[in-house]
Amino acid sequence: MSSNRIISSFPASVAVACMGLSSFSFANSVSLNDQVVTATRSSLSASQGIASVSVIERAEIERLQATSVAQLLRRVPGINITNTGGHGKNEALGIRGTNSNHVLVLIDGIRLGSATTGDVALQNLPVEQIERIEVVRGPRSSLYGSEAIGGVIQIFTRRGEQQGAKPWASATAGSRNYHAGSAGVSGGLGNAWYNLGATSMGTRGIDARPRAPSPEPDNDGYREWSANMTAGYRFDNGLELDGHVIEVRSHNDYDSGFKANADNLLRTHGLRARFTPTDPWLVTLQAGRSEDKVDTFNGNVFNTRIDTRRDSFSWQNDVQLKPGQVLTLGYDLLQDSVNGSTDFAEDSRDNHGAYAQYLAQLGRHELQLSARHDDNEQHGTYNTGSIGYGYSISDSLRASASYGTAFKAPTFNQLYHPSFGNPAISEETSRSLELGLDGAHAWGSWAVAVYRNEIDDLIAYFNQGAGLRAQNIDKAVINGVELSAVSQVLGWDLSSNLTLQDPANESNRAGQGYLLPRRAEQIFNLDLDRRFGRVGLGASLHVEGRRWDNAANTTELSGYNTVDLRSEYQLSDTWRLQARISNLFDTDYETAATYQQQGRAGYLTLRYQAL
Repeated sequence: MSSNRIISSFPASVAVACMGLSSFSFANSVSLNDQVVTATRSSLSASQGIASVSVIERAEIERLQATSVAQLLRRVPGINITNTGGHGKNEALGIRGTNSNHVLVLIDGIRLGSATTGDVALQNLPVEQIERIEVVRGPRSSLYGSEAIGGVIQIFTRRGEQQGAKPWASATAGSRNYHAGSAGVSGGLGNAWYNLGATSMGTRGIDARPRAPSPEPDNDGYREWSANMTAGYRFDNGLELDGHVIEVRSHNDYDSGFKANADNLLRTHGLRARFTPTDPWLVTLQAGRSEDKVDTFNGNVFNTRIDTRRDSFSWQNDVQLKPGQVLTLGYDLLQDSVNGSTDFAEDSRDNHGAYAQYLAQLGRHELQLSARHDDNEQHGTYNTGSIGYGYSISDSLRASASYGTAFKAPTFNQLYHPSFGNPAISEETSRSLELGLDGAHAWGSWAVAVYRNEIDDLIAYFNQGAGLRAQNIDKAVINGVELSAVSQVLGWDLSSNLTLQDPANESNRAGQGYLLPRRAEQIFNLDLDRRFGRVGLGASLHVEGRRWDNAANTTELSGYNTVDLRSEYQLSDTWRLQARISNLFDTDYETAATYQQQGRAGYLTLRYQAL
């Protein structure tokens, strides 16, 4: 890894922020005793598996006063986010230097993402409907199949657990005519539990592209409405049934033609059954559907329609062989389909996958082995696997090592779009190695992870004849290191993380040695929070190094830093008043060329949560 290239353009503010933090930095990782489902696909395992994992709980979501999922995720080590002009605009998320469609995103176990682009509309996911987010960094194709080259993000919606009805609500007002409201009720009755919720949000937005070659001076607004329902029942014989429905409708104004705008629909629903035929054997059956629909307009004139659907079914068997040892065997079926105003040579495909995993906690040793076979209707068969080993050097120190392979099947756009698709392109495959060391002490916890990810046949777009055409890049190599920790100093909770990475194009074609576009080489986060009785105070620093906007590395985007301040006053046991200032110093920056980001903004929130 070229350390000089990684460090050379890192903003000086990080050096100042790191002074005095030599004994700790931030870790979004969880302790070994916390239950993390996504890393192993199993709720029987006694540990999170050999993985770099971050968890964001509901209490943290409210403490940070985030108004978007991206604001939460950009604090996680190794995550790089690109936004095209403020609230509701397209957001692309990569983990450890990978592409946005190299990240598998789930909602309550149901796979999200557009079958045409491969991306997930993170900007349309309502924060107030989220209970918990798990982020697993590193390949997970051996458990989940295609798309998990960079990692997996699973979003869990709110659910009721306590007996009785517990209503909740929030109202927010802010800069640029930002207004949002949410309300719902969660609770339980006997063996049943439920949650019902609805949210709305709107803003007049900012001028997304004031420096574009052909600027459109206007405010690019965004409006959103969503509803969510989850419910479940646990029978006396141990059978547990639960399901969810979430629907988000949004309207987005953007700069791409005369008064361009789009109507979006994001919907997921799923059912799950869990039961134990015998004591050591847990069976989980799950079926669901996710839909991603977009209608675009120029003014009131219809332009295009994209309608994609992903239907999934899974059958998983977890068998506890001995205390601390779990065997998992499973089968997945995924069907993608495409409809709309664009004609594709193929508009549907099936993928069948079978997987196995062995987890063992043997004294100070921890082992995770997994393998998977996928049969894709369009691209044939793929075999992936992973192995992870952890060793507890002492009660407070653990070392780990893991190796995994992964793959990504091309999207319908990459294969068949009339303008730039290429039916001859190959699937993307990867090999990843990670070494880790983490510790938990009286003063806090910390973690270090060093990784290398080699991706073969990376899909990119190059000029060919009349325009862009999807092509495979022979090889890309991403080297990186993540440092993170949490601690408390003088009554303040401090957390920080630092990511250094070198995402390089190592193909034999033009561009060899260049950095992959729109990846920051350095990312740093620092959070400080403290309670003073009924008052809570906090601040966040986010710093990113330079990035290149294009594969030829001719358009550079400068590094930047932003500071957010937040406060909270506990009016009573059930009411809270919160205030936040984002981008305190009104930093002018871009994560994609010509697309500006929102400057200084203020927000005021009133929250209610019944006891």
